[in-house]
Amino acid sequence: MREETCDVLVIGSGIAGLSYALKASQHGDVVLVTKKQRAQSSTNYAQGGIAAVWSDDDSIELHARDTFVAGAGLCHTSAVRMLVEEGPARVRELIDWGVRFTQEQETVSLGREGGHSVRRILHAGDLTGREIERALLSAVAAEPRITLLEDHLAVDLLVRGTPPRCAGAIVLDHRTDTLTRYNALVVLLATGGMGQAWLHTTNPDIATGDGVAMAYRAGAQVANLEFMQFHPTALDAPDGSTFLISEAVRGEGAILRTPEGAPLMEGVHPLGSLAPRDIVARAIDTMMKQTGAPHALLDLSPIPAERIETRFPGIMKECAARGFDIRREPIPVVPAAHYACGGIRTDANGRTSLRGLFAAGEVACTGVHGANRLASNSLLEAVVYSHRAAQALPVSLAQAARTSDGRSEPVAPLPRGRERDGAWQAVRASIRQALWEDVGLVRTDARLERAARRLEALRAGMNDGSVRDPEYIEVRNLLEVAELVVRSARLRRESRGLHHNTDYPYRDNERELRDTVLERAWS
Repeated sequence: MREETCDVLVIGSGIAGLSYALKASQHGDVVLVTKKQRAQSSTNYAQGGIAAVWSDDDSIELHARDTFVAGAGLCHTSAVRMLVEEGPARVRELIDWGVRFTQEQETVSLGREGGHSVRRILHAGDLTGREIERALLSAVAAEPRITLLEDHLAVDLLVRGTPPRCAGAIVLDHRTDTLTRYNALVVLLATGGMGQAWLHTTNPDIATGDGVAMAYRAGAQVANLEFMQFHPTALDAPDGSTFLISEAVRGEGAILRTPEGAPLMEGVHPLGSLAPRDIVARAIDTMMKQTGAPHALLDLSPIPAERIETRFPGIMKECAARGFDIRREPIPVVPAAHYACGGIRTDANGRTSLRGLFAAGEVACTGVHGANRLASNSLLEAVVYSHRAAQALPVSLAQAARTSDGRSEPVAPLPRGRERDGAWQAVRASIRQALWEDVGLVRTDARLERAARRLEALRAGMNDGSVRDPEYIEVRNLLEVAELVVRSARLRRESRGLHHNTDYPYRDNERELRDTVLERAWS
C-alpha cells in the first residue's frame, strides 16, 4: 500500500470541504479527496439558495425564530445563534471568492421559501449550488498548498493511540485500483448526505452516507439520524427519474393542488403551500394514500411566464426535457428523501467525539436543524461551521503534532474478499426499498422492526466484498447508515418534526426532548 503524508486531509468537495480547504491551507498542506469529479457534490445540485439576514425588513431574531419553529423544539439555541449571527459575514466571503448572486435593480435578489417569514434567500437563478461550486473550485485551483484528487474514494479512517485519535484515511484511487494510506494530523469529513439509502431521493448517486459510516466505525458519536427530511416537491416524471423542484417556486407564488385542482394545503397550515417541509411532505403523502393519487400538482399559473423563464431556467429546462412546459401546465410532484438533519455529532467548532476528526456540512449534526431543517439553512450551516472548524485548526494541528508517534490503523480489518462486477446492485436496491417502505414519512413500530430484520438479513451477505471495489464500499456504507437510521428511529418514542410514528402520534417533551446519540460499542 502506498503511503502519503499531509497536515490536513479533507474528504469531500462541496461547499463545506472547499471553503474549509481554502482556510486550512493558510496553516498547512491540504490534500482534498473526492470520490467522483471535483464538481460532483451535493452542493452542485442545490437550487434554492442560501439564507441570511440581508435586508432592512429582516433581523437576526426573525431568522432565529423561523429556524426554531421549523426545528420542532430540538434546535440547539447556541448553535442557531451562531448560524444566524455569523451567516451574513460568511455570505460576503462567498461573494469575495467570486460567487455571483442574482441581482435585481442593482441589489441582491432575495427569494422566499417555506418556513421563512420574509425574503432572505440569496440565489443564482435556480442554480445556486452550481455557481458556488464554480467559484470555490476556481479559488482552490489558485491555492498551491491544496492538492485536489478526483476519483479517490475514502474507505476507512485511520486511528491510533489511547485515547484514540483520527490520523488519516485509507483511500482508493478507483481509476488505478491503488490504495493509499494518507497520514494526516487533522481530518475533516465533508462527504454530504445519505439520501441514496431511500428508493426515491433528490440526492445525487454519490450521497451514500460515507462520512457517517466511516466516523461511526472509527468510534465517533452520531446523532439524530431518524430525522431525514423529505422534500415535498420532486418531479414525478413518466420515465421514473426524480428531479428537485425548488421550494423557491412556491416562494414565488406557486400553489400545491390535488389532482382535482383543490388547494392541497388549505386548512392544513397558516402558511399554506409555504408551510415547513415536514408538514407539506406529510400532507402530500397523506393525500396520495387516501385517494390513490400518484402525485400532487404544483400550479405555477400565479407566476408570470417571463418570471418563470428568468427565475427558474434550470427547472424549466429539466421539466421540458421530460415533456412538461411549466409555463402552461402544472408539475406532478411527490415527496423524496432530501436532507439528513442528523449526522456526526460535533461541537460549535466542528470537532467530533474522536480527537483529530472534524465534520462540516450535511454530514455533521451541529444542533442547528433540530428535528426539521429550515429551507436554505443548509448551505449557510456549511460555510459557518466549516469556518469555525478552520479557526480551531491551529490548536488541533499543534495537539496532533505532539501525539503523532505510533502507527495508525483502520479500526477494523479492511474487506479482502473478491471483486464481483455488478454483484452489489441488488443489495443496494434492497436497502433502498426497505427504508422507503418502512422508514419513510410515516412510520410504525412494526415497520421499523421489519426494516431492522430486512437489513440484518442483508448484513449476513456482506462478508465477501473487496476493498478495491467502489460499488461494494458504497453499499457497505449505505447498509451501515440504514441500520443507524432504524436504530435511531426505534429509540424515539414520539412524533416530532421529520419523525412521525403513528404508534406515538404526539410530541413528548417530558421524555423525548433530547438528541438521539449512537456510539459504537467496543467488544
